[in-house]
Amino acid sequence: MSLITCKNLSFEYDGIPAVKNINFSVSDGDYLCVVGENGTGKSTLIKGLLRLKKPFQGEIILDNQLSADAIGYLPQQTIIQKDFPASVYEVVLSGCLNSLGLKPFFTRKEKNIAKNNMEKLGIKQIKNTCYRDLSGGQQQRVLLARALCATKKIIVLDEPVSGLDPIVTQELYELIHHINLVHKITIVMVSHDIKAAIKYASHILHLHNKQLFFGTTKDYLQSDIGQKFAGELNV
Repeated sequence: MSLITCKNLSFEYDGIPAVKNINFSVSDGDYLCVVGENGTGKSTLIKGLLRLKKPFQGEIILDNQLSADAIGYLPQQTIIQKDFPASVYEVVLSGCLNSLGLKPFFTRKEKNIAKNNMEKLGIKQIKNTCYRDLSGGQQQRVLLARALCATKKIIVLDEPVSGLDPIVTQELYELIHHINLVHKITIVMVSHDIKAAIKYASHILHLHNKQLFFGTTKDYLQSDIGQKFAGELNV
């Protein structure tokens, strides 16, 4: 079942074409990595998937059971966001906001969802800690738990390991892989780390302001573009 289908997508950034003629789909259970160098349209595409940016050409088709506000999202963090003065529990629980509808307060249902996701991410023991007092790796776990609170189907991650040290980076990659395999959450992750993409992803979308490749990781490694980049990294 395709959760997201993109047909002939093109986006502009400040009036200049940022990425064009993109065609791909994301099926239930996939782990899709969107790779490419900086400034090649990866984040712009993700904003389009989340309905934060409107394409000037093409269309994004969501499965009938998937709305744009039911996609979990872990964005790139700003300095201000890293200094957010709220507890871990409050940040994670805020991921349930879209599911409240007309209800004015969080119910036991939302609170249990938050608690379960904190347990999955190994952060339940720090639920009362202030978010801004956490390490970078802990903050990313909190934001990942928050994203899981927003969805039962799919999460989108924009450079989730940016600025993290190698050990914490590896731990986060393994955690995301576990969420995909064990908890059956579909993953769409933007990354410039092609080596990690090849190791963990089931599918690769390679961009350079246009689509250079879309398909399985196995087919990517056999393609000219895949062999070029994998060869440079000795994968």
